[in-house]
Amino acid sequence: MLEPFATKCPKHLQSLAGREEHLAGDKVMWELLIVGVIVVGAIVMYNSLVRLRETADGAWADIDVQLKRRYDLVPNLVATVKGYAGHEKDTLEGVIAARTNAMSAQGPAAKGAAENMLSGTLKSLFALSEAYPQLQAADGFRDLQNTLSEIEDTLAQARRYYNAVVRDFNTKTQTFPSVVIAKSFGFIQREFFEIEEAAKAVPTVDFNS
Repeated sequence: MLEPFATKCPKHLQSLAGREEHLAGDKVMWELLIVGVIVVGAIVMYNSLVRLRETADGAWADIDVQLKRRYDLVPNLVATVKGYAGHEKDTLEGVIAARTNAMSAQGPAAKGAAENMLSGTLKSLFALSEAYPQLQAADGFRDLQNTLSEIEDTLAQARRYYNAVVRDFNTKTQTFPSVVIAKSFGFIQREFFEIEEAAKAVPTVDFNS
């Protein structure tokens, strides 16, 4: 009776060892799978942050183009008004000073504040036309106002798109688990570009009155 038991015992031990090896192999496989999922997830989140950052940079570049168009238009507008209302020195100088300040402002937040000031001075400039019928009738003045209105509309669309991208980017840098990737790789929140609705609108002047 002892001989059969002795014969079966090694087989039993081998079976247990095989099971342990199998379980150990499964454990390693699951661990590798979990690590792989984490790595893939981290890569996806990193790429998403990079993509949003690059998109925000591109959207800001589009805004910058429209702002430069606006800056280039201001001297022509001032010169046209000056030809009919040269004694309105304070208003004209205010527009030039606001333009200079806006051009030197750095960053979306500072740019937004400076643009609000520039828009306010431009509204004062356009308001002068009501007191100068000849200025109202000047084709050059009308063309400049129409061009500025077109720039404002394009700028408003570009601003909305930029702010939407920045909102998505900032949300990812603040929410788990992407916040871990953002902090690890130095992704910082972006500034919004805010322009007051009343300030950015080009006033409508009735040239037929």
